[in-house]
This record gives sequence, C-alpha cells and structure tokens, in this order.
Amino acid sequence: MKIGIVGLPNAGKSSLFNALTRAGAPAANYPFTTLEPNVAVVGVPDERLDRVAETVGATPLVHEVIQFHDIAGLVRGAHQGEGLGNKFLGNIRETDAILHVVRAHDDAQVVHPEGRVDPLGDVETIETELLYADLEQAERRLDRVAKQAKSGDKELVAEERWLRDVVEALRAGRAARTVPPPDGAPGAATRLTALTSKPVLYVANVAEGEPLEPPPALVEQAQERGARATAVSARLDAELAELDEEEAAGMREELGVHESGLATVIREAFELLHLISFFTAGQGKEARARAIERGTRARRAAGAVHTDMERGFVAAEVTFWEDLVRSGGYTAAREQALSRVEGRDYELRDGDVVTFRFTPA
Repeated sequence: MKIGIVGLPNAGKSSLFNALTRAGAPAANYPFTTLEPNVAVVGVPDERLDRVAETVGATPLVHEVIQFHDIAGLVRGAHQGEGLGNKFLGNIRETDAILHVVRAHDDAQVVHPEGRVDPLGDVETIETELLYADLEQAERRLDRVAKQAKSGDKELVAEERWLRDVVEALRAGRAARTVPPPDGAPGAATRLTALTSKPVLYVANVAEGEPLEPPPALVEQAQERGARATAVSARLDAELAELDEEEAAGMREELGVHESGLATVIREAFELLHLISFFTAGQGKEARARAIERGTRARRAAGAVHTDMERGFVAAEVTFWEDLVRSGGYTAAREQALSRVEGRDYELRDGDVVTFRFTPA
C-alpha cells in the first residue's frame, strides 16, 4: 500500500511524515523543503497479531506495511510547472491513495503561501491542480488512442469512448472517478493513472491542545466526494515521536489523546481502501498480517500468501483470533469447535487466522 502525502507548502506534511515514520525528513518554514519524495516503509501495529503469535509459538512476527511518500508542497499553477509541480504531480501518480494534509490552525509564525488560513480554499487549490493535470494527461492519451482505434479494435474503441467522457467531465470540473471504467476496456483506468481517481483521506492539521476533529465543512466535503476526513496535530505527534513508546503513551494519556497520529491514519486508510487484515501463523513459523480488500474470498486470499496456494487451493481452516487466543491454540480450538473448514467462496473476516490447504503445483 502506497500513500502519497500532499498539500500546500507549510500545511504540515513533513511534520506529519516525521511523526508517522520517525524518518527525520527536513521540515522548515518555507516552501519546497522536500525536493524529492521522502519514502518510508512503516509497519502497521496490530496487537492481535502479537497475541496470536504468542499463543501458537510463532516467530518471527511480520506486520503489514504501508509506504508513505512525502511529496513536496504543491502551489497554484503546479500543473503548468510552477514550483516544480509537474515532477511532484508525477510522484503522486505512483501511489494508491492520497493523504491530503489541510492546515486548520492559525499560527502566525507559520507562513501560509497564499496569506490566509482557509481549509476549503486550500483543498480547492490542490484539487484544481490535480484536475488540470488529469485533463492534460487524458487529452494526450485520447489523441493517441483515437488514432489507434481507427483499426477497429473493440477494446481501443471502448477506451476512446471512455476517454472522451473523462475529458468532458474534467473540463466541467468533475473528477475522473465520476466516470466509471468501461467494461469493454478493463485496463483503461490503469493506463490513464488519473490523480482524481485515487481515494482521498483529508487530514486536518490542528493546533496543539485543540480537539482532534476536522472542520465540519471539510467532513461534509469529504462525504460529498466519497472521501474520508480526520484530524491530527502534526506538531504534537512529531514531538511525541521523539520520545520512547512508554513516555509517549503517558503523555498522550495526560493530554487526553487516545491514539497516535499513525494509528489514526492507518485506521482511516484501511476504511478508505476497504481493507481488512487476516493472519497466518504456525508453531516455529512466522506470524504474518496480510491486508486484503473487504469481501475477498478464501481462494483469492490464498494468493496473497503465495500464488501456488491460490492455484492449488483445497480448503481454508479458519479460526477467529480471539477464539484462538482464548482457547490456547489450534488443538484446543478444534476440540471446542471454534475452528472450521471453509471452501473457496468463504469471505474472510477481519481478524481471521487462516491455514490454507492446497495441492502443490
């Protein structure tokens, strides 16, 4: 999972990136501190995996990971190359989702590039640049595909028709996601890599001591656009990231902050991308968390472990993690009828511990 952190300069992107990853990306009170996208791979903390591993004697533990890409601040005119915008927009295309940091604090010591604090105005500035960049990309793609479609190839004809609809939508100010991918050209959306087709998580960067709640107008806008919205204090989280885990937890309790910014972002990102986690673990073997899309069936989930398991799938032995821990292990879980054997069409639940049975190729 790759998540690109975007926003206007001085919105708090690099501070949040530091807090999420402890990677020490430079942060300063001027634009373009980040000239190349900082990338950090972060393990997704999951106490359930820890307890499963302890119960069955599995080692080592392998948590699911997220790649965070801290992409330099965009400015008005980025699609025309302002502020190295074309390069930065290209970096966003490589990600699976966008984490849009929106300034929601009024700190006079932090300069706003447009001289005002207006969360919705900031969102509009960034999203307008993404729309313009997509329009240029879609028009170029349409020119190329229209020439190729003259051959009469049905998939190219379907892609051309879809691209014309996308261009029309973008010219009207609507995101590419509002135009469903064509049935006759299933790879068209992937080839376009539209920025405005990516899922978006708005993160309001609030001041220290302020309630961790996004502005109501931002929440409303997120709901209208099929996005999600949450809030963190990037400065507070960056400061807490400098402490050891026990000290940071104590400080959060004292401040009434229930979870870290990392936990907040991970939870919201999983909801945004409709992801759940299942676990595989065996005595003397690794315990691993794996993120899959909600609704994934057993056979396809086996492919997340190894393609041979999906091809040779026979069955899946499934135990819910709490049942496994409470019973003390697989043997006891089977004796108490807490484990069951499921077929290829079983939809995995969040927290399932699965042993796949398959015929080797």
